[in-house]
Amino acid sequence: MGAARQNAGDGPGAWSEVTPQAARRLLVAAVDAFAERGYHATTTRDIASRAGMSPAALYIHYKTKEELLHRISRIGHERAVDILERAEAGPGNASDRLADAVRSFVGWHAAHYTTARVVQFELDALGPEARAQIVALRRRTDASVRRVIEDGVRDGEFDVPDVPGTTLAVLSLCVDVARWFNADGRRSPDEVGALYADLVLRMVGAKAPAKPQA
Repeated sequence: MGAARQNAGDGPGAWSEVTPQAARRLLVAAVDAFAERGYHATTTRDIASRAGMSPAALYIHYKTKEELLHRISRIGHERAVDILERAEAGPGNASDRLADAVRSFVGWHAAHYTTARVVQFELDALGPEARAQIVALRRRTDASVRRVIEDGVRDGEFDVPDVPGTTLAVLSLCVDVARWFNADGRRSPDEVGALYADLVLRMVGAKAPAKPQA
């Protein structure tokens, strides 16, 4: 399926932590370029052009194209960790917390699909040191979901013979939303999140439905 409409790094406020403004403009341009063309097919000239800046200006803020990708990936994965760990620590039983985790995680991947495509599918372009940092963050996302599923199994809420395999399946299902989501489609990010939360509860054999989202 072709790329959905790109949307300038998924919104003007999506990268507010990146300063100064010129560095943010370059990062947003890189997000859109990497999502549209792929990391390897994108040049620093492409990124600078999208940002309305000269190629030389890019190197004032980022030493290499890989540094740009690493920063995008690190920020994106830190957001993913925050989403899942907040849900894990939230109120309710395991079904409530797993549903909240999936609903929020899927909703983010849909609402920020341009960013998520870069964050999730360009990992192999990073060098060993940068890749190791991102892999460590991925392990935290895996561990957070796994702990909620383990809670559900321990409390008799879930019927899951293979917790690690099911955790991988849940995360893969969530992440893949970024690959196909289209902002012009008939479902909103919230609707996709709710659908996937229900599907995942069925996957783990939840004995009781999660409480409706407020």
